[in-house]
Amino acid sequence: MAAAKKINIVGPAVKKLRRARKWTQEDLAGACQLLGWDIVRETILKIEHGQRRVVDAEVLLLARALGCTLEDLLGSDAAGAAEYARHSLEKD
Repeated sequence: MAAAKKINIVGPAVKKLRRARKWTQEDLAGACQLLGWDIVRETILKIEHGQRRVVDAEVLLLARALGCTLEDLLGSDAAGAAEYARHSLEKD
């Protein structure tokens, strides 16, 4: 059985930064809610596992909630991001 295709690039960084703060997924969802984003723990789980797309405004809210920069979440490897984007749009 093939592994599920990842559809975001921020998931691993969200998980790493959340754990560094010793937060649960529920804690992160709560911090995002304080910023006005109606999000639940299950959505954080899907983001961390690359099973949910994350739009630009959500990346900004995640960065604010986690107290990090956008680059911390997105990385700085433009070539790698372009390759990822190309593959994330391919049909199964």
